Amino acid sequence: MEIIQLLIIAGGLTSLMVILYLLVAGPSVSKEGQRRLEAVRYRHSESTKDRVESQLKKAIAARKPKNFTKAGADSRIAALILRLDRTGTSWTLNQYLYGSAGLALAVTAVLFLQTGALPLSLIVGLLVGAGLPHMVVGYLINKRTNAFNAKFPDAIELLVRGLRSGLPVGETLGVVSAEIPGPVGEEFRAVTERIKIGRTMEEALQETANKLGTAEFQFFVITLAIQRETGGNLAETLSNLADVLRKRAQMKLKIRAMSSESKASAYIVGSLPFIVFTMVYWVNPGYLSGFFEDDRLIVAGLGGLVWMSIGGFIMAKMVSFEI
Repeated sequence: MEIIQLLIIAGGLTSLMVILYLLVAGPSVSKEGQRRLEAVRYRHSESTKDRVESQLKKAIAARKPKNFTKAGADSRIAALILRLDRTGTSWTLNQYLYGSAGLALAVTAVLFLQTGALPLSLIVGLLVGAGLPHMVVGYLINKRTNAFNAKFPDAIELLVRGLRSGLPVGETLGVVSAEIPGPVGEEFRAVTERIKIGRTMEEALQETANKLGTAEFQFFVITLAIQRETGGNLAETLSNLADVLRKRAQMKLKIRAMSSESKASAYIVGSLPFIVFTMVYWVNPGYLSGFFEDDRLIVAGLGGLVWMSIGGFIMAKMVSFEI
């Protein structure tokens, strides 16, 4: 049996398992129960914080258009450009594609020179060339998003102090862009520049919200939009919002601390087979050469990779929590 046929069979089995999982997996009962408990708490609670959070969620649901199009959902190219923009770097689409292609060719050439198996080298090269840049971009996005969320409550409190001192909202946005360093200052600077060239405040803020893709900034946009339509004490509302965002960040840190042991175990268990395989192949290549030549060992290796991927997916779901 040729290696291409084996790869096709392995891909078909993997696709079949994914389809079966999607068919069996239904709505989460625990999440539905949690949603109902939150609805009851918002309805009967006397706490100002709960009322503010309930009002924000209702406003988001009421303002969501029927034909809503998620940012970057037009095409894969638009989604990729949006991801590169969220990193905060100056990378362009061409640079990303050329870098991925160059990495794929380099890995393919090195593996082919070491093993002599062209199909396997091509497959590994394509996986590394497509997966590693994607992981790097995702890491940069998460890093910038976490840095933004860490400083965002400080920016809101600075807005509150500016509003209480009598400054209009537009000028307080400019103060935040000048005083808060990092991604927060960059995004608020972009908002003020859009306002200067004639965009409305709501449009400028919504464009930044689409770029960031975070619930925290979306809450802020909805708060300002509702205040401009209905009026009210914006400073007090933003102060409560800053308190809610701080408590939300604290809850995320608690969840990260509680799940850190499970994540470390998953990383160690998932990486050990690859580390051992690499070390043994480096010390004695002939001992593992059958994995690149013998059909039975190739099938066994592909099956092990499939089951390890399923196990890693399950462990990732077990330690992933939504707030």
